[in-house]
Amino acid sequence: MLYIILGIIQGLTEFLPVSSSGHLVLTSFILKIQVSEILPIIIICHMGTLLAVICFFFRDILDLFKDLVVLSQVAVVTIVTLAIALIGRDFFEQLFQKPQFVCLALFITAIFLILTSRLTRGRRDIFALNIKDAFWLGLSQGFSVIPGISRSGITIFTLLARGVDPQAAFKFSFIAGIPVILGSFLWEAKKIGFVFDNHPAGSWLALVTSFIFGLLGLYLLKRVVKRLKIHYFGYYLLFASIWGFVSIK
Repeated sequence: MLYIILGIIQGLTEFLPVSSSGHLVLTSFILKIQVSEILPIIIICHMGTLLAVICFFFRDILDLFKDLVVLSQVAVVTIVTLAIALIGRDFFEQLFQKPQFVCLALFITAIFLILTSRLTRGRRDIFALNIKDAFWLGLSQGFSVIPGISRSGITIFTLLARGVDPQAAFKFSFIAGIPVILGSFLWEAKKIGFVFDNHPAGSWLALVTSFIFGLLGLYLLKRVVKRLKIHYFGYYLLFASIWGFVSIK
């Protein structure tokens, strides 16, 4: 049952702008288990959500591979993100054991999401993006390694703030994140193999569940971003962060 629960949570929160890592910490607190005990399962769930992204944006990915300029921008995003993640890796990992800090990060994410309601609708599409856009996107994506900072929320906010069309921001946010997600999966390949060997049925359940709910999360977020209603998730995170501060001691 735990594998299914984590698959659902990871599948939805990986893409909805509410921070999957933040919900992982809060879930471990509610279930009274250590994050380290369920982290290997979450890594498997990342496989499901990665497959969901590739399936959902398959045609867009093929189109982008025809444009070397866009590919170079994806490379810039990836390099900046990895630089931040590697430099702060030890510090970021320690934060998974500090639920009150995670609640603060959720609160910060909430503020960014609420601010999207004040942004004007941009008109720039993916093929109109430049190196500055890629740099700022990589920077924001790098700091989303902090548990409680939503990767989708902070990156979509960054692109919207730079005048990118909402649908283009939605697409490029996730497509540009594929190399980093794939890299983290390969980095943890040994742990994934270990969990599959020892818990094959549960691992497949977690993978399939996260894939299905990942697709659902992407579909929901696409509709929300199109209508510029992403700020509603900010109000949810305000509640979640305040609840966390009050409940966690």
